Amino acid sequence: MSAPLISLSGICRAFRAGDEQIEALKGVTLDIEEGEMVAIIGSSGSGKSTLMNILGCLDRATAGEYRIAGRAVSSLDGDELAALRREHFGFIFQRYHLLPELNAVGNVEIPAIYAGTASSSRRERAVALLTRLGMADRTGHRPGQLSGGQQQRVSIARALMNGANVILADEPTGALDSHSGDDVLEILEELNAEGHTVIIVTHDPKVASRAARIIEIADGEITADTVTREAGRTETRKTRKLRERRSPFRIGAAISEAFQMALVAMWAHKLRSFLTMLGIIIGIASVVSVVAIGQGAQAKVLENISSLGTNTLEIFAGRTFGDVRAGKITTLVVNDAVALSNQPYAAAVTPTVSSSSTVRYGSRESNALINGVGAQYFTAKALELTEGSLFNQSAVRARSQDVVIDSNTRDTLFAAGEDPIGKVILAGNVPARVIGVVKTSQSGFGSSGSLSLYMPYTAVQTRFLGDTTLRSVILQVDDGYDMGDAENAVTELLTQRHGTRDFYILNTDDIRQTITSTASTLALLIAAIAVISLVVGGIGVMNIMLVAVSERVSEIGVRMAVGARRSDILLQFLIEAIIVCLIGGCLGIATALGFGSLLTALNSGFSVLYSPGSIIAAVICSTLIGVTFGYLPARNASKLDPVAALSGE
Repeated sequence: MSAPLISLSGICRAFRAGDEQIEALKGVTLDIEEGEMVAIIGSSGSGKSTLMNILGCLDRATAGEYRIAGRAVSSLDGDELAALRREHFGFIFQRYHLLPELNAVGNVEIPAIYAGTASSSRRERAVALLTRLGMADRTGHRPGQLSGGQQQRVSIARALMNGANVILADEPTGALDSHSGDDVLEILEELNAEGHTVIIVTHDPKVASRAARIIEIADGEITADTVTREAGRTETRKTRKLRERRSPFRIGAAISEAFQMALVAMWAHKLRSFLTMLGIIIGIASVVSVVAIGQGAQAKVLENISSLGTNTLEIFAGRTFGDVRAGKITTLVVNDAVALSNQPYAAAVTPTVSSSSTVRYGSRESNALINGVGAQYFTAKALELTEGSLFNQSAVRARSQDVVIDSNTRDTLFAAGEDPIGKVILAGNVPARVIGVVKTSQSGFGSSGSLSLYMPYTAVQTRFLGDTTLRSVILQVDDGYDMGDAENAVTELLTQRHGTRDFYILNTDDIRQTITSTASTLALLIAAIAVISLVVGGIGVMNIMLVAVSERVSEIGVRMAVGARRSDILLQFLIEAIIVCLIGGCLGIATALGFGSLLTALNSGFSVLYSPGSIIAAVICSTLIGVTFGYLPARNASKLDPVAALSGE
């Protein structure tokens, strides 16, 4: 004789309530044959629901043995229990437990999703089941658009989706009117006639009377077991073996299905999803914007430094900057510049002198700085010629009275649109012919707001100063040489020439490095603040996901009851967190780009530089936040006990 389909022996279930232990089931022994229609009847608190939860593998017994088709349930792990619920049991709940964001077909399809059935096949079967149950015209309606009886029919179709051997109906007519209740009971009788084992839990004797066998339970013990009529079975259904190992195809399909379910859940709760994203949006936008602003600031600093002359050493008389005796030192002369120009590290060398004077053209006049320079000065200081030409070495030797003016001088002395080239201006009492115009320097011998004129240093020495001493020598270092090595070589050479170190050197690379380092430090500081905001956003994601888990306890219970593995629940919640953070990251990047465009529009002199690396890093970072901060709530969701989750609203 074959073993009964369901066999319970000495089943006990105890719950702890404070310091007390309450026994809901006390040594229940029961066998149910395949194809029977059984009603378990009892008053509230009698233990009938606890018994049904154990029968459906939603709960585990404290003591005793439960066997299904001869196999001990206690030997099954979590995935095997999930397979049992998915492929062999079908649950019909009193409160229907339909997912509100899905329509009727979507709710019926859920068990098949976790079974790995292809979407076209499961949809076809879901529609066929709903049609059989009289729901052909309501397949696209959501639970809120269906009556109680219609929702229960959807619940029945869901229970049949994977061809369940055993139908467990918990108070299937409890929330229905008498007419709808009779319809549901007739459906259950039809299913039993087809070979399904039907177990009804009820407190209503009228409902119990529809079964061929009635089991009465009180205070956790079976008090009566009555066969009212012989079960008429037209078909024998064989229990299928459990299939646990997923193929690679099934794993890929599971991820795809979890992704789709995550999108549906997020769309159904758009405001909650957006609030979850908000912290990530702010954090990513802050990080990308700060990096872009920092790079833009560094580029601006380097541009300004370039206007001073790149890779230059400027040698001044005096032991240090601000030496009060510097004016008495006359050892810095043109021959020093000549000696330096012969060194291999020198790309350009120019002596410099300076004088202040009033410049006039016609009726216009202004104070200006007369810069006496060599022909290579414009190369060394990276001054950009905008009009005319520059003077050459021949003009220097000839003490030419040619002058190159800056754009400030042009705008001050000449009317708008007037061509200054070839015009003669007076610098003090010295006439000078304008041969070129350069962009205003950010430094030089004056600020960018002053007027600057550039003449051969020989002309300035003879016509303005009457002295051959130099103010400084500017040396542009060749790109192939290190600035520090070049500075040491200049120091050694000039010390030998002068017999002492009566000069000091201003290294523009030191200035560049200092300013760049300062800008980088400030950018790093602000970036650290932005990263902190990103972490805070991640914690916000975790908190809201934890709240979402508590709000969706009932949904998790339903999914587990219809066969979802813990890994399925973990995967869905984790994917939701990752999607939230990815979308939040993309919106954060878009926000940062918009902010940069606005900042550039408001300040045309400043540019925000976005690096692909920072944007890619932001996307990766938002994904990692989704994984990191989404894992804990996803893990908590997957560890919920099915029976506890089902009872949570």
